[in-house]
Amino acid sequence: MPNKRLSVVVTRRLPDAVETRMSELFDVTLRQTDAPMTREELTDAIRRSDVLVPTITDQIDSSLLSQAGDQLKLIANFGAGVDNIDVHTARQRGILVSNTPGVLTEDTADMTLALLLAVTRKIPQGLAEMQADHWRGWSPMAHLGSRIGGKRLGILGMGRIGQAVARRAQAFGMQVHYHNRRRLRPEVEEVLDATYWESLDQMIARMDVISVNCPHTPSTFHLLNARRLKLLKPSAVIVNTSRGEVIDENALTRGLRAGEIAGAGLDVFEHGHSINPRLRELPNVVLLPHMGSATLEGRVEMGEKVIVNIKTFADGHRPPDQVIPAML
Repeated sequence: MPNKRLSVVVTRRLPDAVETRMSELFDVTLRQTDAPMTREELTDAIRRSDVLVPTITDQIDSSLLSQAGDQLKLIANFGAGVDNIDVHTARQRGILVSNTPGVLTEDTADMTLALLLAVTRKIPQGLAEMQADHWRGWSPMAHLGSRIGGKRLGILGMGRIGQAVARRAQAFGMQVHYHNRRRLRPEVEEVLDATYWESLDQMIARMDVISVNCPHTPSTFHLLNARRLKLLKPSAVIVNTSRGEVIDENALTRGLRAGEIAGAGLDVFEHGHSINPRLRELPNVVLLPHMGSATLEGRVEMGEKVIVNIKTFADGHRPPDQVIPAML
């Protein structure tokens, strides 16, 4: 491998600095348009590349992997999540998979707090009024939201991002609670001043805000289902900057429409960009186009991780961010 410039195919446009560095190191085919590859284009890419660099919009399933050429040995995902890749099938075919963990933690946590404030302080309504030139001066009862200081925040998933959200929530004077597959170490709980709930149901019923920060896995699909959403206080707010599949979107929409849930801030959706049209109509919902990690700094750091993974593999070593199926 060290004597051969790897053939690398990138499926989407990346920051200029990342593309330039890839071109210096590898025999790279860059994407000239920002549109996702079609299935046919992905099939062609996977047949002719040594390394494929997909993004979360590319479904690398078992059917596609069956079309891979013998030379394909690494899928270096441009993204932290790998639920778009059939990692088990890839491993069975001798194809390694890597990702870009840890890079987007702070950016996503920032967006979580931004969404929380947008929903609770009715920022979109105020913005719309100003842009439409409908504001006629201050009124003591206009756009009344609710303060977040002193409120209970329940974090669902206390990994890197969940902990970053907890640190920010502390600065706003919120009480931090969490539910996680494993309880944090006592010293970490102490630093975050976080209360652990073994029962997700009990935590949900007592929180003012629920922040979804867990990955999408078979065990977390519809973790917030219709039954659990019914446990929320009518004054509660949900924020999701993780994965849309964790929440039953139809049940959430019904709860918001019925006034059983006070509001929601969503950056991700159960069916990608196909969003329940009724959800779009609700005034107590803030919707964003999956931009929680969208900072230039974050995208460049993601690209740098991809390059390190490919370069390490090219040098005959295990990529530092290799994804092991048993870890999923």
